[in-house]
Amino acid sequence: MKNHLIIFYLIVTLILLNLNVYAQTFEKNNAPAAIKSIELRPLSANNYAPIIKLGESLVLSFDQLEAIGKNYTYTIIHCNYNWEPSRIATTEYIDGFATDNIRDYSSSFNTYQAYNHYQMNLPNEKTKLKISGNYIIQVKNDLDELVFTRRFMVYDPQVTVGVSVHKSQLIANFNTHQNLEFTVNAHAFRINNPGEEIKISLYQNNDWNTAINNLKPQFYSGNQLIYRYADKTLFEGGNEFLNFDTKNIRTATDHVFKIALKDLYHTYLYTDEGQNHKPYTYYPDIDGNFVIRSLSGETAITEADYTWIYFSLQLDFKPENQIYVYGNFNNWQLQEDQKMAYNQTSGVYETKLLLKQGFYNYKYVESGLNTLNLNAISGSFYQTENNYTVLVYFSEFGSRYDKLIGIGLANSRNLQN
Repeated sequence: MKNHLIIFYLIVTLILLNLNVYAQTFEKNNAPAAIKSIELRPLSANNYAPIIKLGESLVLSFDQLEAIGKNYTYTIIHCNYNWEPSRIATTEYIDGFATDNIRDYSSSFNTYQAYNHYQMNLPNEKTKLKISGNYIIQVKNDLDELVFTRRFMVYDPQVTVGVSVHKSQLIANFNTHQNLEFTVNAHAFRINNPGEEIKISLYQNNDWNTAINNLKPQFYSGNQLIYRYADKTLFEGGNEFLNFDTKNIRTATDHVFKIALKDLYHTYLYTDEGQNHKPYTYYPDIDGNFVIRSLSGETAITEADYTWIYFSLQLDFKPENQIYVYGNFNNWQLQEDQKMAYNQTSGVYETKLLLKQGFYNYKYVESGLNTLNLNAISGSFYQTENNYTVLVYFSEFGSRYDKLIGIGLANSRNLQN
């Protein structure tokens, strides 16, 4: 009996250890240095959010900075509201194969930096999605090592969502924050227990770091769930993103003061300043995103070159915090090469990033011990233009997965008092 108990506890321990290892390796947002320009977007034009309606298509693309191509595979995993693997079989959410090779790749042409460009559409002839919800796509190399992951969402519209953006009504952040109010219209869709079965996620500019989750309806009116909180749906307005454009890699354009060709192109940006003590000024941006483009050649995905981008920021030295360059060019993550070093001689923070030709939005953020302050340097203003997304999930009693049943969109250009 004693031996049986020992064996039982050993088995349980091994299972828990395996689950812990799986949890640690399930997602990998920071790709290796040789993997660049990762994009996961709908096929529809001018849409940067990785959100599609069931039956629509996404495209995943990335570059491997080596002349000889390698083999990569993808795996599609359905997740619950909290981005944990759903407890359902792959046959319940995939028609075909959840794992397959990425077959479409091509070599760069006439570039100083050699690379191979990989691309795949989803769904495709091998893999079709059957249900709504949260998904993660894993990309692995030929050694079955996880290279990177990306999140995406698939919705099946069962409810409609009306969203409006307002100035904060709280005196403490009246000039710095924006507040969302929204109504979920269930129509004929049956919801027995809205407080438990409906889950909400709010996103500003599709930045995972600013998401607001786990909101309960504030009021009920017939088939409507009403959310009109004064504090729980507040976002910092932030500021308009900084930008640069390298589509013409041989000529300095706006915010670029010098270009040099050595082993590769080297692009030097004008030194930026903190905006937190300056008044708000509107200038158009693409909300932290980036677009690959080049004036030389017909196909930017393989004819756009890579260039070292030199960033500099005029800022007093902050020994207690780290300063990073931040944006969707790296999936809103903080990576070591984005961390800036303080140059005591010039009195500026500096770093350089190897980026593909294109138009890029970026900002500077502060990271301290267990903290990330997105607007300490850029400032926060209620007037800032931001995109907002409201996602509505349905976790029916007895169901083994969370459905994504509605989406609402709003922009703060239509700000209400």
